[in-house]
Amino acid sequence: MVADNSVSENKLVAIVDDEDDIVKLFRDALGTINGITIFTFTDPVMALEHFKLNKENYVLVISDLRMPGLTGTELLKELRKLNQFVRTILMTAFSIDDRIFQEYAKQELINAFLQKPIRLDNLRQEVDSQLSTYELLKQESFIEIK
Repeated sequence: MVADNSVSENKLVAIVDDEDDIVKLFRDALGTINGITIFTFTDPVMALEHFKLNKENYVLVISDLRMPGLTGTELLKELRKLNQFVRTILMTAFSIDDRIFQEYAKQELINAFLQKPIRLDNLRQEVDSQLSTYELLKQESFIEIK
C-alpha cells in the first residue's frame, strides 16, 4: 500500500491491481487531479481492510477483475455494502461478457468498465467523470436528508 499524501483533503481513491507497475502508472497518471489522495494496493484483501477503516472518505475504487485472493467483482461488492456512494471502475485485459457487465451495472456494483490496455487520458477522463458523479450524488443525498 502506498499513499500520495501531497493532498490534504480526505477524498480517497484506491487503485487495486495485482501488477505493481499498473498501480504505479495509474497513480502517477491520476496524481495531477486536485482534491484526492490516492492509495495503491497489489493485494485486494489489504485494499478491503483499508477501505473498512476509511469507508466514509472513499470516493472511488479502481479495481482489476482478475486477482488472486479476491476478484475485482467480489471486492467491489464488499465495498458497496460498506459505502453506497463509492464509485467503482472495473478493468480487465480479458474479454468480459457484456451481459455480465450490464447485470453488475444494473445492480450498481460497477459504475464504469475499462478494457486494458487503457489509454491514460481515457483513465483520467473516466476518473474525473466518476468524481463529479460522486459529488452530485452526495449533494442529492444531503438535500433529501434535510
